[in-house]
Amino acid sequence: MSEVKVNKISPRTNCGTVQLGDSGDTITIPAGATIVNNGTQTGFGRTGTVDWDTTPKTANFTAANGTGYFVNTTSGAVTMTMPSGSAGAIVSIQDYNKTFDTNNLTVTPASGEKINGGQDDGSLIISTEGQGLTFVYVDSTVGWKTVHENQFISGGTSEIIATGGTITTCGNCKIHTFTGPGTFCVSQISSTPANNEISYMVVAGGGSGGSAPSTIRGAGGGGAGGFREDKSPVTPYTASPLDGAGPITITATSFPITVGAGGTGSPTVGCNTNGSNSVFSTITSAGGGKGGSESPTSPVAKGTDGGSGGGGGVGNASGPEGFGNTPPVSPAQGLNGGSSSPPALGAPFSPVDRVAGGGGGGATAQGTNGQAGPSLSLGGNGGAGATTSISGSPTIYAGGGGGSAGLASPGSPTAGNPGPGGGGAGDDGPSGGGSAGTTNTGGGGGGGVACGVGYSGGSGIVIIRYKYQ
Repeated sequence: MSEVKVNKISPRTNCGTVQLGDSGDTITIPAGATIVNNGTQTGFGRTGTVDWDTTPKTANFTAANGTGYFVNTTSGAVTMTMPSGSAGAIVSIQDYNKTFDTNNLTVTPASGEKINGGQDDGSLIISTEGQGLTFVYVDSTVGWKTVHENQFISGGTSEIIATGGTITTCGNCKIHTFTGPGTFCVSQISSTPANNEISYMVVAGGGSGGSAPSTIRGAGGGGAGGFREDKSPVTPYTASPLDGAGPITITATSFPITVGAGGTGSPTVGCNTNGSNSVFSTITSAGGGKGGSESPTSPVAKGTDGGSGGGGGVGNASGPEGFGNTPPVSPAQGLNGGSSSPPALGAPFSPVDRVAGGGGGGATAQGTNGQAGPSLSLGGNGGAGATTSISGSPTIYAGGGGGSAGLASPGSPTAGNPGPGGGGAGDDGPSGGGSAGTTNTGGGGGGGVACGVGYSGGSGIVIIRYKYQ
């Protein structure tokens, strides 16, 4: 192999061209050699990387080929206009201060060009916190193509890490749903203090409906379990009207979760039960009050107090309702039940009176009163529950149970409707048709009649939601 040693190679004419080798030849640069470019280059392309401009961009700007930009949208949205495209051109961007989710970056192509094969002049809006993208110009068909994407949101910070219950995600939030007893175990909290305030919903078990041995008298529906909710500012969703039970800021520890059982129905007059409490941290939701039963004595006919009150059963006069929000909290965790109808033929209690039980109270509405007359027996409706999207979709919880209706002659009995949010329906005379409260809603059970058992309340539920990324 021949060897030529010179210090400089110049073209024969000024500003001419120097050619190294011929077509098909291989020019070898040995290991350890360095080529220094003090001018410009064409035709070499790039290695897939950019040179980063470390001065953050805070206002609208036009990008240059081969450059990466840190874009700071803390003070407002920014628009980046791409350079005119040529095959192999490359531009990168990175969210400087994790603010693209609040103030977006808009990437606009040069006139007549595309981004990712979209329409000519179509812009790309980047709205993800911590987003970074690399664009390479391919051709006129797809224009600027995104070839690399990242999302750096930790920035040296940490977010909540926890276990327990059934875990789902919704956007940047994790949701832990407890349908039975468990433990919300936090192993790491966020280094951003505001993110440690979590959202929660705690619903207790619903009360059971009362029982009525005869076919002509009704019993009260069970009251819904207490409903309590608090929405953190960093967890976006539509909360219920009862939002505001009080903020909870978690620490790295274990939080035992109690999910209250629904009250149990009983064929024995007055032996049905209230729902049980649900508990998370400092928040206790009270079990729903049981519905009053058919009895000449007021203590058994009365609906009992609870998260929401039980509906009144039939006594020697109108069976009084149970009171909700017991013990009292703010906002109220539930409302009163409805009273039973007074004896159709007046006091004292008569074997031929045809009367109806009151509906159990719900989280956002009272149970309605039972109604009766010579040919009328209408059980009270259960009160409506509360709607929240804490689980990721709108769901109603804590509806009251419907009161049962005694046989009306002439005429037909009409049982009380269940309260929206898992309440059970009441019985209607000898034909039955009642139902229990729905599991894991805190709904009250429907009232029974005709030797039927008062229906059980639905069990409660606890849901915890927090920002995890």
